[in-house]
Amino acid sequence: MSSRNQSCSKRDVDNLPCLQRLFLSFNNISSFDNVSCLADSASLSDITFDGNPIAQESWYKHTVLQNMMQLRQLDMKRITEEERRMASILAKKEEEKKRESHKQSLLKEKKRLTINNVARKWDLQQRVANIATTQDRKDSDSPSQDPCQIDGSTISASPEETGSLDAGLTSALQGLAVIDSYLVEVDGDTLSLYGSGALESLDRNWSAQTAGMVTTVSFTFIEFDEIVQVLPKLKIKFPNSLHLKFKETNLVMLQQFNALAQLRRIDQLTIDPQGNPVVNFTLWKYYVLFRLSHFSMQKINGTEVTQNDMIMAERLFGILAHVASSELPQYRLISILGDARKKQFQYLLETKGKKPGVVNEENNDSKRLVGENTNRATLNYTTRDFYNEKLEEIKEKKKFCKMYVEDLVKEATEINMKNEALQKLWPQMFIELVRDAVIEIRNKNSYMKLCLQQITDQK
Repeated sequence: MSSRNQSCSKRDVDNLPCLQRLFLSFNNISSFDNVSCLADSASLSDITFDGNPIAQESWYKHTVLQNMMQLRQLDMKRITEEERRMASILAKKEEEKKRESHKQSLLKEKKRLTINNVARKWDLQQRVANIATTQDRKDSDSPSQDPCQIDGSTISASPEETGSLDAGLTSALQGLAVIDSYLVEVDGDTLSLYGSGALESLDRNWSAQTAGMVTTVSFTFIEFDEIVQVLPKLKIKFPNSLHLKFKETNLVMLQQFNALAQLRRIDQLTIDPQGNPVVNFTLWKYYVLFRLSHFSMQKINGTEVTQNDMIMAERLFGILAHVASSELPQYRLISILGDARKKQFQYLLETKGKKPGVVNEENNDSKRLVGENTNRATLNYTTRDFYNEKLEEIKEKKKFCKMYVEDLVKEATEINMKNEALQKLWPQMFIELVRDAVIEIRNKNSYMKLCLQQITDQK
């Protein structure tokens, strides 16, 4: 049988049920796929492929034996049991590799789909939030105001249309909730969190080895205000985390960076422009260096921090800390100072008994841990939800105080009116009182009997 580089088929094999020996030498066969159908021949025992390109490949012999287990001779040489055994072992290894590769492919695909789903959910949430904000602005505007204009074109939407759009987005969000809506991934020294649900993973019982290995924590598609809530957990669970990354986290104002001051240590900070409008501020890096100066930051967005950067940060924002601290009540300053001393004392307890060989490193950590200036500590960040709660609480207190003062004013007004009325009636009342008293005691005996009777009745 000679093929001259033509592929055989199962039909060809079926037409030769008694085929035992097949010589395919020097037929320019460059792929095993061209002759793979020969594996279906149960009678084939001898075959030759020498002189073909595939015979020069490293996988040639093992591949032929793996697929043609019925062979007794290959290229005019007898096949030993050891060669069959090695071919079988290699076949199992390749099968395991294929399964592992398939498993990894499935995991990668699942990761891709999950991240896409988280991204869609995040996008829908932002659109719902934008609609709510726009609606609040419309409600605060005058009803007679003209429709808003953008780039010279007029855009108007009826409440019904806005409501239906809002309802549609909400329905879409509910539909996405049944799919994986968050992802937690540890890759080497990096912990990646996608979606707000991933923050719950910080409550897991992480192994000491994994927790100690993580030096980079990446947040994606998570509201920064939600991240602020878990920063204390992050500090405890991953004490060696040095590099924080934020992408699509709604970092919109410099004040939010104040929240990072409560962490144990930060050497690098990466704020992706995507989903973080704060990077559009020209001076945002200087504010970070100023507010987090006790961390001795080394890199921001991959750029080395220089001494000149630190000097410029202090020059630009140094007065801010002074003004903030001067506006605080005395008791708040005392409280902040007390917190700083507690951190200092805690650090001394943690480093007590350390080996002398790590003194320099510990001294650097001491600066990081307790070097936060008291004035800078007055610059803190309150999340919007907490701020709104406090605002509601303040409103309730104001309402109560207003009602209480109104009641006091009303009562005082009534008392004043009664007093004025009494002053007008008092002269006549006094005359009547004197007259009644004189009439009552005019008959002395009768008056005495009346008094004695009253005393007896009282007993």
